[in-house]
Amino acid sequence: MKATQFFISTLKEAPADAEIVSHKLMMRAGMIRKLGAGIYNYLPMGLKVIRKVENIIREEMDRAGAVELLMPVIQPAELWQETGRWDKMGPELLRIKDRHDRDFLIQPTSEEVVTDIARHEIKSYKQLPVNFYQIQTKFRDERRPRFGIMRGREFSMKDAYSFDRDVEGMKQSYAKMFEAYNRIFTRLGLKFRAVAADNGAIGGTGSQEFHVIADTGEDAIAYCPSSDYAANIETAEALSLIAARAPGKETLTEVATPGKNKCEEVAELLKLPLDRTVKSIVLAVDGETGAQLFLLLVRGDHELNEVKASKVSGLTDFRFASEAEIVEYFGTPPGYLGPVKTKKPLTVVADRTVANMSDFVCGANKEGFHLSGVNWGRDLPEPLVADIRNVVEGDASPDGKGVLEICRGIEVGHIFQLGTRYSEAMNCVYLDEKGHSQPMVMGCYGVGVTRVLGAAIEQCFDERGIVWPVSIAPFQVVICPMGYDRSEAVRETSDRLHAELQAAGIEVILDDRGERPGAMFADWELIGVPYRVVIGDRGLKEGGLEFQARTDTEATVVPVAEMAAKVIAEVKAKLQHS
Repeated sequence: MKATQFFISTLKEAPADAEIVSHKLMMRAGMIRKLGAGIYNYLPMGLKVIRKVENIIREEMDRAGAVELLMPVIQPAELWQETGRWDKMGPELLRIKDRHDRDFLIQPTSEEVVTDIARHEIKSYKQLPVNFYQIQTKFRDERRPRFGIMRGREFSMKDAYSFDRDVEGMKQSYAKMFEAYNRIFTRLGLKFRAVAADNGAIGGTGSQEFHVIADTGEDAIAYCPSSDYAANIETAEALSLIAARAPGKETLTEVATPGKNKCEEVAELLKLPLDRTVKSIVLAVDGETGAQLFLLLVRGDHELNEVKASKVSGLTDFRFASEAEIVEYFGTPPGYLGPVKTKKPLTVVADRTVANMSDFVCGANKEGFHLSGVNWGRDLPEPLVADIRNVVEGDASPDGKGVLEICRGIEVGHIFQLGTRYSEAMNCVYLDEKGHSQPMVMGCYGVGVTRVLGAAIEQCFDERGIVWPVSIAPFQVVICPMGYDRSEAVRETSDRLHAELQAAGIEVILDDRGERPGAMFADWELIGVPYRVVIGDRGLKEGGLEFQARTDTEATVVPVAEMAAKVIAEVKAKLQHS
């Protein structure tokens, strides 16, 4: 393709509202243009990348035995009412009415619709297993859309749904999708990790996220460099940092700590390590007879993990307690709270490390005072013990094969073992070999197609622009002729090389716009084309052309007759490696 036949619309500066690298570079490279808050037009350059991502996903989904279909963007409310998600989902679910005042929604996902298909179309065990997938537009009404396509409201997603006879079959389907996802992200040319994750609003019994590793990632990932262990910080297991509780040696003592309502301040005042202090967090769960309060304890240098806290028995729908509730139960405002002699009884939940501490410091439930030398059993009853903290670097890996490190990642894929969460709610059943009705066991598998673009750029960029992996670059090679409209030799050589590369299946663009060399090079470096060939009269007289990879600091001179073979070999080698 020639540049004058395409549409190129680069910008020298990004719009003022572009916050992160991917947003800025996609705007400047002419890949997207904002239409409304969290809603973007994809210009031809950006759409080319999307289509390439989609093609890789399709090939690997088909290879894994999934079958493509297409479900509507607009879905009737009745299906979501069957599963309870119509009421449970928050304002991110965009609800609309038609002219007959019937309720509909713009789909954020399609569990209900695909389950409706399965319950009408699948009757016998002989039709199972099956895995349906689609690549379709989704909409989530984000409160504050930001970061360009990374946190937009409208986006494209590949979502797949497996249906099996039993749990063992579902696990096999899940394993196939796990392998397919590894192949997808490898072929996309990205550095990624598969991590254990929380199921969130989708539900189910187990899940894994796929994260593109990037310093700007929103999610923290805990991983062990010496093993395969990796998990989102929300679910990474935190082992006790104390093997066993030592006998208490200190006397319980009330110490004055005026104005010191943080563990760091108390530790400094008492000249103690921060890890001798215990932090108190009060949660509440509303019920028919009023709120039930829980006191959660983590070490002073640790942070509460709210996702883990929600897994503690009775805390599924917790909220943070109000100051009035805290005063009612503890007799003091926040900052001086502790588990010893509370004003009213409540459930005490200690993190694993806190449960093994002795002679620790906590609030005295008296403003301006803390207790030192606190010990379980002697000074207060044994607590309910649970893993409720975030892991930190240096923690022991749960698999026992090393210590944890923390990196940042951008979630681009998520696979779930749904079980019968939706099939039971929607009566999606089949007849087994004995003619008995059984609920289908489901799995769910998503890839954020448009999000992949943003994540790839956050991982692959430099001061000049995007550095696309060859597999998803809008063009693999750009030919930059010097004086295409003035030199017959340059024009003929450029056209011939262009034709040779096209015939070999290389995605090449010839820049025939007549731009100055500096402007031409800047455009293609910004856009991120992996390879560039420069053709000029001087080089032709010396028998050579300049070849340069996007990541190279200098060009390599290649004989004219060998350039096509050189480009083809470089591109194919990269594609085989990915």
